[in-house]
Amino acid sequence: MKVGILKEIKSEENRVSMTPAGVEVMIANGHELWVEKAAGVGSGFSDEDYIAAGAKVIDTPAEIYAECEMVMHVKEPQASEYDMVREGQIVFTYFHFAPDEPLTRAFVKNKSIAIAYETVEGDKGDLPLLTPMSEVAGRMSVQEGAKYLERYYGGRGMLMGGVTGVTPANVVVIGGGVVGTNAAQMACGLGAKVTILDMNLERLRYLSEIMPKNCFPMMSSPALLRELVQEADVVVGAVLVAGAKAPKLVTREMLKTMKDGSVIVDVAIDQGGCFETSKPTTHGDPVYDVEGVIHYCVANMPGAVPMTSTMALTNATLPYALQIANKGWKQAAQDSNAIKTGLNMVGGKVTYKGVAEAFDLEFTPVESVLYDN
Repeated sequence: MKVGILKEIKSEENRVSMTPAGVEVMIANGHELWVEKAAGVGSGFSDEDYIAAGAKVIDTPAEIYAECEMVMHVKEPQASEYDMVREGQIVFTYFHFAPDEPLTRAFVKNKSIAIAYETVEGDKGDLPLLTPMSEVAGRMSVQEGAKYLERYYGGRGMLMGGVTGVTPANVVVIGGGVVGTNAAQMACGLGAKVTILDMNLERLRYLSEIMPKNCFPMMSSPALLRELVQEADVVVGAVLVAGAKAPKLVTREMLKTMKDGSVIVDVAIDQGGCFETSKPTTHGDPVYDVEGVIHYCVANMPGAVPMTSTMALTNATLPYALQIANKGWKQAAQDSNAIKTGLNMVGGKVTYKGVAEAFDLEFTPVESVLYDN
């Protein structure tokens, strides 16, 4: 299969969807790799690195879209790319369709095969292609929260871990999944007092076993959340509903009870955010103030550490990209439940329920497109 690795054009996005090492593996399996010029530069990989791995470096994305059977991105294709995508072409990337109606309708129209990293499910119901970026974003959320607590940025002027004889910051993490666990671990490591909330009792038992003594796993409820945010210095939103919009758990009224200069980090912003007052921001303009509370809502947080993120992403996506290239999308999805769950759109049909429900579109069960005659 001819596979294209596209340069990211979303604002301040420096990741790339495959490392030269990944390209080498794909080529060793008989595939032809086209890499857009300068695609890897932001992650520390030169065009020469890709050429040495056996790839062909291409000047424009139009050439890649025109010739390649499968194209790979990190973030969703941007508006300038919508008309380049061909009917039947495989597009393998993070889509996050549910909060983005223009993107969703564009991909219904172009009738491509949209396979979303974020909905690929593992055997245990985990999300293996979301996990590495969730780890990065979870850890980064606390770094950013600690930074924006500094008075220079409008924060309360607190050191997250405090010092001898001085109280550390209160950090509340909403969600005990991969993002939340990594956020809590980082905050604990800095010495903060950390409360992590989840609604799964088994998950809370697990967190109680593995987390340090300055972390307090608790069963989430609206009443408890209202109470905790009043004392919080940093709140990390780490709630995920796979392929669907995130629930709005912290309302504007709750925000009004928070301390001036406290910080919200909404890691769920890719799925619409879990704070009522959240709106997407960029690395160049990452924060804004509502009711005296600093909001950090950067939609591509791992893009700030592209070398780490790209290597972690390729480690996770390469086995699936290889299956799709080796077998074609339909056979790969028939053989692998993980790839089947990644199918969000096929030939203009919406095959992921959360996406269809987000925009009241007709839902087509994926089995009907995999086993049609």
